[in-house]
Amino acid sequence: MKEKKLVPALRFPEFEGEWNIKQVDKILSIGSGRDYKHLSTGKIPVYGTGGYMTSVDDFLYEGESVCIGRKGSIDKPIFLNEKFWTVDTLFYTHSFVKVKPSFVYALFQNINWYKYNEASGVPSLSKTTIGKIQISLPTLPEQQKIASFLTSVDEKIRLLTEKKALLEQYKKGVMQQLFSQQLRFKDDNGKDFPDWEEKRLGEIGETLNGLTGKTKDDFGEGKPYIQYKQIFDNSKVNIQDCGLVKINSSDNQNMLKYGDILFTTSSETPNEIGTSSVLLDEVNELYLNSFCFGYRIQLKILSPKFAQFLFRSNNFRKTIIPLAQGSTRYNISKNSFIKLSVMLPSIKEQTKIADFLSSIDTKIEKVATQLQHTQQFKKGLLQQLFV
Repeated sequence: MKEKKLVPALRFPEFEGEWNIKQVDKILSIGSGRDYKHLSTGKIPVYGTGGYMTSVDDFLYEGESVCIGRKGSIDKPIFLNEKFWTVDTLFYTHSFVKVKPSFVYALFQNINWYKYNEASGVPSLSKTTIGKIQISLPTLPEQQKIASFLTSVDEKIRLLTEKKALLEQYKKGVMQQLFSQQLRFKDDNGKDFPDWEEKRLGEIGETLNGLTGKTKDDFGEGKPYIQYKQIFDNSKVNIQDCGLVKINSSDNQNMLKYGDILFTTSSETPNEIGTSSVLLDEVNELYLNSFCFGYRIQLKILSPKFAQFLFRSNNFRKTIIPLAQGSTRYNISKNSFIKLSVMLPSIKEQTKIADFLSSIDTKIEKVATQLQHTQQFKKGLLQQLFV
């Protein structure tokens, strides 16, 4: 049987020859993080498995280092090149021997760390286990080439992530101004729209229940139904993610239609109660999960596309969160819900607001797609550039 050569599937043309197998503890040393609470506030960043935590007046290490979680998030390496401190749940690396730290960072991203997990509960790693891992190394010039290329991909990911966050922040700020009426649109003739009017939810719509009388055996096949996560994740329902449920001819279940606004009935925290999502697709037969309720509006008074933003605005969230009842899990009463009031502009102004906010969403979605594709591209590179 022909022995497999230690060469990557994808390689820069100027390099050839096999890579060498090395043990991690032969190419670097692993340092342990420490408690920082005895230190004073300063300019030195402190890192844990989740990233930056705070800043102190002393450092544990200075220079290039690749950090990996000792406990908790063990599969998210961090690359640092500064003075820093790490807590005891995060290892740092130093004293590199014939290996570029930036290459080690790329290499660590390609390791299945959960394969080396030593705990049945919270994932954990030890220095000994990490040190014994066998890896393959090319020459220093090839390491530098790979690391530089992946760094450029990381920079693109960073910029796209930053752009997405800025657009989301901008949208949040604009929504705050729009729904507090600090920012108003003009009509097509440049004139002011009519004053907003206060409407009680019970006046402009009615609630409807989700599925009733179903057991776990009824799910997995049948007719589409909107799941809890679909509502929680997005202000607009993605009907491609629906689950399936058996519906009998004798069932008396509510079917959804275009414009219905869906709210989560229960949640683990008060701040997540009554999260909304709007159905903006024409559907034939679609149902709603039993942990949510629907709200069917009068379309002449409230535009579904405007409702998509209205019910996720800070103004409305401040009124619905206090309705949360419970201790370990929180619930909301439909009777309390329909007693709430909202301020509504005219339908024409609702349309202007919805179109403007939708255009921002389109930009956010475009950047999110670019980010996802770049992340997938990097994942593919990591699989092909290493042995």
